[in-house]
Amino acid sequence: MGSALARLVGDEDAFVADDLGRRPRFLRDVDPDGFVDLLSLDDVDRVVAGSGLRAPAFRLVRAGASLPIGSVTRTARIGSRPVHDLVDVAAVHREFAAGATIVLQGLHRSWAPVAAFCRSLEGTLTHRVQANAYLTPPVAQGLNLHGDPHDVFALQTHGVKRWVVEPPDEPRWELELQPGDVLYLPAGTRHAAQTIDRPSLHLTIGVRSTTWREVVERAVAAAVGATAGLDQPLPGRWAETPEELAAELHRHLAAVAEALTDERLVEEVPAAVADRFWSTRLPDLTGGIRDLLELDGLDDGTPLRVRPAVTCRVRVEGDRATVVLGDRRLTVPSGVAAIVERIVALGAFAPKELDELIDEPSRLVLCRRLVREGLLTIDRPATSSRA
Repeated sequence: MGSALARLVGDEDAFVADDLGRRPRFLRDVDPDGFVDLLSLDDVDRVVAGSGLRAPAFRLVRAGASLPIGSVTRTARIGSRPVHDLVDVAAVHREFAAGATIVLQGLHRSWAPVAAFCRSLEGTLTHRVQANAYLTPPVAQGLNLHGDPHDVFALQTHGVKRWVVEPPDEPRWELELQPGDVLYLPAGTRHAAQTIDRPSLHLTIGVRSTTWREVVERAVAAAVGATAGLDQPLPGRWAETPEELAAELHRHLAAVAEALTDERLVEEVPAAVADRFWSTRLPDLTGGIRDLLELDGLDDGTPLRVRPAVTCRVRVEGDRATVVLGDRRLTVPSGVAAIVERIVALGAFAPKELDELIDEPSRLVLCRRLVREGLLTIDRPATSSRA
């Protein structure tokens, strides 16, 4: 199966090189099935009516403004505690019938098909990804003309939506998105959307890009940390004549500037920013409870597989290795690094297939550890369940 980005844009290399962050794109009939596997109208109905939604996982918007959340929530008890932000399904239905758009927020965390799609997109772009859904009734508009602070992919899944897009230095676009269409908008591109005679459901996938500002700020912070003398206090009564600090400030700034030219810093900062990205990607731990319950029975013939879209990066330093697994790190003997890399390359395997690299007792201990840590899962027949 191809990546999520390839599903949206076709040639992902060309898109990254020519379009990402540079120009809007309108891609017609990318998915003839209309992305219903990600989120259908019936799915939205089930989420609203049957999942116990709580704010801020949803909101309603009409004529460019969010409705007061208290008008569509109610008080209830969960266990022994009262909660005051539980969805009032009847109120949501009433406001939707009156022209309000239902917005489901944070679907990259709460709806399994969208979460898997976003993990794939994140892994390809190496930028953070989030997802919301917008269900708009006929002849209605949610938000007014605006620009988002991040890149956006709009995936039409149901109905038709009319979009107005104002690309920089180009005439205004007027488009109609139909199921299977994709609209890509770089950050800041002004746009607005409204329905015509039919309701519309679309997914908005936001790309929270890492910027050069973040990298430079980290480099400057590292240079400041490496410069001696900056923790000395200012002289007494300095605030009475701050202009007298100029010469000393020039000296300190020159020292920081010199630290910024250190080649080690130039190499280490991008690696540290990349490491932060890889080490904060939450894995999909679906099936993890069953894995834990069956772990004692794991033997040399147990079928295992690497979890889809999981992060696994291995760094060897001397006689130790660091294995970065999404939101956690493992420190292991350096000899284990090659075994972990073989496991990832195999994708699906039984422990006995590692026989030439590690003895049986040791490989069973390792495989059980990697199941507990979320890299591996016990390979079972697929079941048809949705979040």
